Amino acid sequence: MAPWALLSPGVLVRTGHTVLTWGITLVLFLHDTALRQWEEEGELLLPLTFLLLVLGSLLLYLAVSLMDPGYVNIQPQEEAKEEQTAMVPQAIALRRCRHCMVLQPLRARHCSECRRCVRRYDHHCPWMENCVGERNHPLFVAYLALQLVVLLWGLHLAWSGLRFFQPWGLWLRSSGLLFATFLLLALFSLVAGLLLASHVYLVASNTTTWEFLSSHRIAYLRQRPGNPFDRGLARNLAHFFCGWPSGPWETLRAEEEEEEEEEAVEGGGQAV
Repeated sequence: MAPWALLSPGVLVRTGHTVLTWGITLVLFLHDTALRQWEEEGELLLPLTFLLLVLGSLLLYLAVSLMDPGYVNIQPQEEAKEEQTAMVPQAIALRRCRHCMVLQPLRARHCSECRRCVRRYDHHCPWMENCVGERNHPLFVAYLALQLVVLLWGLHLAWSGLRFFQPWGLWLRSSGLLFATFLLLALFSLVAGLLLASHVYLVASNTTTWEFLSSHRIAYLRQRPGNPFDRGLARNLAHFFCGWPSGPWETLRAEEEEEEEEEAVEGGGQAV
């Protein structure tokens, strides 16, 4: 591996996230927070649990940011046609991406940052330098949930160590770093909470961020009044987390083609 590869955006972002995570954890342990009180009282279970949650959230972050989000494999045209015939009904026409020229299945999109087509594309996350797609989206939601728990617990711990007194200059020197950590945790908690709420809503309705924000520009959504992929809460959750079939939405394009053929036949009959 070339030395300059260590300065790639992905490596820098993941390193920054790791350093920030352990830096905040260290601040919480060094100041007079509930963590130190538990240590002094000999109650090590809660501090150990907090550390394990921090480590778990960090491992989940690295897993989501490094795993394949569901890239569409680049194949020769003949192999792609064979796979299309074997995997999907022949009535469904896969579209060829105009950027990377691969056969693009339904709900896939080309990511300009990754320069690859991603199955069930949701969005490109700059904090992870990776796309969120078919394979890593469930793990991404689990990461957000665990991260929110860690952030809220850290926010409580930071608040437990804050003692306001005068003069303010002395207080700022003794508790300024902890107060800055508290504000940072509050901001991250708000962002993580909003992200988790939005993705839970999207998962419950079986849609993606890209489809929700750009439905007016997506060919298979703009001419339909509702979400054609929504099959109810239970089926949507089972399909998202367990990979169970979500219903006949895969034949969406086939249905559209049949409707067009019927309209053409009716139009021809009227003309006669």
